[in-house]
Amino acid sequence: MRTYVQPLARALVALIFILSGLGKIAAFRATLQMMSTAGFPAPTLFLLGAMALEVGGGLAVLVGYKTRWAALALFLYLIPTTLVFHVAYLGDPAQGQQQMVEVLKNLAIMGGLLRLFADGAGAFSLDAAWPKGSVTTDATGTLVRS
Repeated sequence: MRTYVQPLARALVALIFILSGLGKIAAFRATLQMMSTAGFPAPTLFLLGAMALEVGGGLAVLVGYKTRWAALALFLYLIPTTLVFHVAYLGDPAQGQQQMVEVLKNLAIMGGLLRLFADGAGAFSLDAAWPKGSVTTDATGTLVRS
């Protein structure tokens, strides 16, 4: 069962990042304006970085390529994202309840990302298809990849 659950879990976690990144690309100007309003320094640079990380990291998790690193990068990305765009508005009477849902959603996603970081990609992944070779030294001390 684990063989099939791991790729499904990767796909479900990856989906939100891929769609969010593509949404930022499709609504570039509106997203840039929202980030500027939130007080981001260099919002264009941060937006380009967010798009690359969400789409690239999401695709890496989806296909299971360098999964641990992609999951860690997305986990770290969610920390300031959650603080700036959701926690900051918890006290707002008009938005507080919805922002709490967003915070809890991000925390749940972060839990899934930590699990991917800890366990790796699992079955049906590029990580599993391309096992790491070990590196040793030969009699002369030269590094040899086996």
